[in-house]
Amino acid sequence: DSHQCNGEDAFLIPTAEVPLTNMHRDSILEESQLPISYVALTPCFRAEAGSYGRDTRGLIRTHQFSKVELVKITTSDTSVDQHELLTTHAQKCLEALELSYRKVRLCSGDIGFAARHCYDLEVWLPGSKEYREISSCSNTGDFQARRMNLRYRPEAKEEEPAPDANSNQGGKKKKKKAKKPKPVFCHTINGSGLAVGRTLVAVLENYQMPDGSVVVPEVLRPYMGGIEVLK
Repeated sequence: DSHQCNGEDAFLIPTAEVPLTNMHRDSILEESQLPISYVALTPCFRAEAGSYGRDTRGLIRTHQFSKVELVKITTSDTSVDQHELLTTHAQKCLEALELSYRKVRLCSGDIGFAARHCYDLEVWLPGSKEYREISSCSNTGDFQARRMNLRYRPEAKEEEPAPDANSNQGGKKKKKKAKKPKPVFCHTINGSGLAVGRTLVAVLENYQMPDGSVVVPEVLRPYMGGIEVLK
């Protein structure tokens, strides 16, 4: 209810994962269509900004922020590998910015209610001399798919032909038509790649020079008109 807009049937999203996965709500996909990969940049809204008096100022924890979200819809057999792949995509963003980070596998007590496996990517912030979460990549298994009734139909597998007992050709095998498999629930995977506000903090703190100027990361210079240093 904290994200509902003026009592209307409209809500502010906490992350783009919500509308992206629900584009396939009540759908039955074919296995050949999977995995489906999405990326979106949206405003995100959170009610827990500055909780317990921590991070009440600055860009680390805010009520509204922009974030690039990575989403995958997969089969149950491939979700583990696709989760690892999605996590590497977020890691490559940090590596391109040449920011020091660490990858943390969360224990069950720290994982969100919907997830079955989660990695946090934590970037080094020299201002506070600590690592802070900048991306969280979760495999939610079929939890979300069950809630939105999102399924896929596995590819039909040909059955082993049985010998024809009435044949005079010494056990000639008769072909059987493949049975049409029943739909099963998809798996969904999501991750941040990255939270824009925290990324800006990480760049400013890690690239600031003693005179107060900030070196622009090489990968960002084409988007800054070739500027190398902000003074």
